[in-house]
Amino acid sequence: MDNEALAQQILTGIGGKENIVKAWHCATRLRFNLKAVDKADTEAINNLDGVITVVQSAGQYQVVIGNSVAKVYDALADLAGLANDDAQTTPVEDEGEKQNIVNRFIAFISGIFTPFLGALAGAGILKGLLALAVALNWLSANSGAYKIWYAAGDAIFYFLPIFLAFTAAKQLHVNQFVSVSLGAALLYPTLVAVMSKSATMHFFGIPVVPTTYTSTVIPILLAVWVLSYLEPLFDKLFPEAIRNIFTPLLSLIVMVPLTMMVVGPIGGAISNALANGMMAVYNFLPIGAGLIMGAFWQVFVIFGVHWTFVPLMMNNIAKMGYDPLLPILSAAVLSQAGAALGVFLKSKDAKMKALAGSSVITAFFGITEPTIYGVTLKLKRPFYCAVAGGAVGGAIAGAFQVHASSFTLPSLLALPTYLGQGFVGELIGLAVAFVGAAVLTYFFGVTNEAPTETKRNETTTEISADTIMAPVEGTIIPLTSVKDEVFASEAMGKGLAIVPTNGEVKSPVTGTVSAVYPTGHAIGITADNGAEILIHIGIDTVQLNGKYFETLVKQNAHVNQGDVVTKFDADKIKAAGYDTTVMVIVTNTNSYGAVKPTDATEANGNWLLQLQPKSAEASTKEGVTA
Repeated sequence: MDNEALAQQILTGIGGKENIVKAWHCATRLRFNLKAVDKADTEAINNLDGVITVVQSAGQYQVVIGNSVAKVYDALADLAGLANDDAQTTPVEDEGEKQNIVNRFIAFISGIFTPFLGALAGAGILKGLLALAVALNWLSANSGAYKIWYAAGDAIFYFLPIFLAFTAAKQLHVNQFVSVSLGAALLYPTLVAVMSKSATMHFFGIPVVPTTYTSTVIPILLAVWVLSYLEPLFDKLFPEAIRNIFTPLLSLIVMVPLTMMVVGPIGGAISNALANGMMAVYNFLPIGAGLIMGAFWQVFVIFGVHWTFVPLMMNNIAKMGYDPLLPILSAAVLSQAGAALGVFLKSKDAKMKALAGSSVITAFFGITEPTIYGVTLKLKRPFYCAVAGGAVGGAIAGAFQVHASSFTLPSLLALPTYLGQGFVGELIGLAVAFVGAAVLTYFFGVTNEAPTETKRNETTTEISADTIMAPVEGTIIPLTSVKDEVFASEAMGKGLAIVPTNGEVKSPVTGTVSAVYPTGHAIGITADNGAEILIHIGIDTVQLNGKYFETLVKQNAHVNQGDVVTKFDADKIKAAGYDTTVMVIVTNTNSYGAVKPTDATEANGNWLLQLQPKSAEASTKEGVTA
């Protein structure tokens, strides 16, 4: 299925653009805050080709797509009229279902780090590779090449408060550039030089606690949070004509010294307490910490609570120069790759084998959602095997007390950041996690039978022969001749096309309306006998955004063959520059032995397509007349 079609069906499934409070995406998932979750048809979305699964976690409605998520989001943004960025246009508190404080906090942390997590991970890997190059004497730390590359890798960490100020301001709906200016003030060279010497400055006689804010997380988040309360108050002080100048002016006058004297030191104290608390737990029993985190990290990912650990790990690196959790988490990630490899080697199901094979590669690079939702968790036993492998591998990494010198996504790519203390133990832990999970899955995680789980649009039951009526009057042409590559290639299924002579669309079968598109240019109907029909009116007519279309039925309505379901103004659509050809497609073509024109179709009669069951096709191949 092409990205636009998938985006359109997801949009319909979640209840249309009117049900969206906020939409964004991460590396593998479309993430939504919905006004009413009960309006979403989760089962229908789960059954779409291109959707791995649907997860409801941390107050978010998450549609797991995989590596093509960015392209699907782009199409979704165009269809729903969303801003094609990570901004939230409507506050979650003002609309939709109320979220508890824990879910709101997790959503807040996710929204802060997701936009630049890739850049952060890439920069961390670059710093690790430079450390490896120096250790192997490939580069000198005094060389120009090293210094330039180190600046490239370290910049995002050194100036982290600025990046966090920008994304936090988006989440808290305050002026982003005032927030960035606040973050930049904390890193101003003159102030950094004074603070680094522990020299005390005074602000009108009030002492400023010497604190260094480079690479810190919590102080700037607290500062922007305080700003989110002050900025609305400042807005009320000034008329609209001058508000855009004087509110930022007053915000900077108040917030920079307030942060330096109060908010920043409080944030620093919280940071130190969190780092010391985490290390106290870790140092008490490193093996136990490794076993627990190695076993349950992917469970945390499933429920979305893994985001709460991200600021803690980054805080560790800022305060202590290293983090002990990231090496453990890499064992959890590699165990998922191992379990996927076990499925690939053992499974007899061609589709599952292909998915498992690709999932091994993505998991190596730290992207485990396709592996979890498409393979291990779906089959259940491989997930348990991965938990066991991750627990043992994590315990080994904990026993050797491996440290990460820089933040990056837990994966094979992160290995250079683990150089130093316990590095050999990390290699052993990762090998045990990967091989152990693969072996356990191969022998105990996959049954010999082919998986029985199938999506609804991939039903394997035999469907009796039937015919599909032409939904509009006009001239029938081959689907392969339409001026749209997706339809002409029959990638969405076999069918025919009609050049219409009127604008009245009738149901080609008796069945249930399975998809009503907000733009009116297409409708899906599932026949009572199981045939799934897509009627698509025109080419690129989605861009009309519903203009010149009138949908007469609602989703889940039952219709009889010949009932009028949609009307469109062909003349006005043509005048707008669009092709009005109507495509009729059997989207579950693979469920049939053949989908072909009827004899009446050849004479432009009323009947359009004949569906032959697989049993009939098999009989024909054996020389028996169906």
